[in-house]
Amino acid sequence: MEFETILYEVKEQVATITLNLPESRNPLTEQLVAELMQAIKTADADNGVHVMIVTGAGKAFSAGGNLNEFKQNMEKDVPQLYVEGKESTELFKLGATVKTPIIAAVNGAALGGGTGLVAMCHIAIASSEAKLGLTELRLGIVPFVILPWVRQAVGNRRVLEMMLKAEILSAEQAAEYNLVHEVVPPEQLEEKAWETAKTIASHSPLAVNLALDAYFTTEDMDFMKSFDYLTNLRLVSFKSDDLKEGASAFLEKRPPVWKGK
Repeated sequence: MEFETILYEVKEQVATITLNLPESRNPLTEQLVAELMQAIKTADADNGVHVMIVTGAGKAFSAGGNLNEFKQNMEKDVPQLYVEGKESTELFKLGATVKTPIIAAVNGAALGGGTGLVAMCHIAIASSEAKLGLTELRLGIVPFVILPWVRQAVGNRRVLEMMLKAEILSAEQAAEYNLVHEVVPPEQLEEKAWETAKTIASHSPLAVNLALDAYFTTEDMDFMKSFDYLTNLRLVSFKSDDLKEGASAFLEKRPPVWKGK
């Protein structure tokens, strides 16, 4: 598989996806977004991949939307903008539909859409040099597409503040806001992301898939109905080969050998 704007590597059950337009701080161009979607879907369909890591080449994670493409949008008619707008949301739907966890290794600035991408990832680890923020209002636009993910991460009042102030947050502030889970020195970022990925990859892939399903499906479900749905998922878990293997391995004091079924 060949890409022009990202790098894709699979090693030890971990797919590393690197946004690779460092000269322009890895903007979310149409081509990069399309390739990123393809890479995520490819990794998710690969039974040999149990975790993904998304990071950026160079000094930035992602500077967000591409201003040159924004300017071109001004010349398009409403029907075309509507179709393209719906397509632009497909990347950010993936976080709630994949069966494979995604870790963001935030190596530098992650602004606008870059912040949205961080919020979409299931776990986010940031370098102490990272900067995050919803800076769109500075340019006269609104973070429409990424709003649901950032709202989920930080809460209603905080996301409103972030949008209206359009300020840039330090990594430590982003952690206080729950945009990222952990902040580490820059030289430790890759190691920490890899360590986290290997921990997740050591679990049953079926159980991890069920965990993501349980979380996202019941997120906005009626409270009482969520118990019924989770009971059904529990049946899948209890009849799985992986649960039998996990119990046997624990009792026999040996590492489990997962089948993913």
